[in-house]
Amino acid sequence: MKTLWGVKSPPIISPEDLAGLLRKSRRAAALTGAGISVESGIPDFRSPGGLWERFNPMEYATISAFRRHPAKVWELLKEMDATLLRARPNPAHFALAELEARGILLGIITQNVDNLHQAAGSQNVIEYHGNASRFVCLTCKKIFDRQELDFNHTPLYCTCGGLIKPDVVFFGEPIPLQAQTAAHELAAGCDLLLIIGTSGEVAPANLIPHIAKRQGALIVENNLEATQLTHTVSDFFLPGPAGERWPKVLAALKGQDN
Repeated sequence: MKTLWGVKSPPIISPEDLAGLLRKSRRAAALTGAGISVESGIPDFRSPGGLWERFNPMEYATISAFRRHPAKVWELLKEMDATLLRARPNPAHFALAELEARGILLGIITQNVDNLHQAAGSQNVIEYHGNASRFVCLTCKKIFDRQELDFNHTPLYCTCGGLIKPDVVFFGEPIPLQAQTAAHELAAGCDLLLIIGTSGEVAPANLIPHIAKRQGALIVENNLEATQLTHTVSDFFLPGPAGERWPKVLAALKGQDN
């Protein structure tokens, strides 16, 4: 089999061979990151031209910065909100939803806050970093839908006087215990973990593949290029854009039904 760019790496897997692995699997799960949503029009924050080039995350994306300077942080949040409102699920999101509907995929652990997996029809989505279409009061913990809020007048305040923020995990905030527990249970119980569009640089989400690996799961990584996960936990590598590759995997799976 081919390897990646002449470096000792996991073998490249074809969509057809991956379809075969999915067919044999009884407990497949997926871990997704920013890369799966790039084709939906949501740039990776860390990529050239991404938001972190214009907004220093330590000034705009920490919970302490939000508490100290909410009006300043809302400059970033409103730009993010406009981008997310325009985004629509791409073929990779729909392919994963169909894999779940076919009983092959048990669930998705996503680091994304864009709600695109749910919009595509996925039912069991563990929102590791929250959901940007939902908002929460920092004081009374009341939850708000986006439609309830007036984005023309920010910062947003609850009737109790507390600051309202997107229900997403800012730097300096813990991962919600329920999401972390559910993610670890899904990873520990799967026999095949699909890593799609994440480089494994953000902790503690980058521990999830290692949890699956320790329990004997096979790891298949789909990214544009090798990551730190490639040479540590991945058993196979599927190169290319998720929106292009996963419809081919799904088509190969359907072809094997005949």
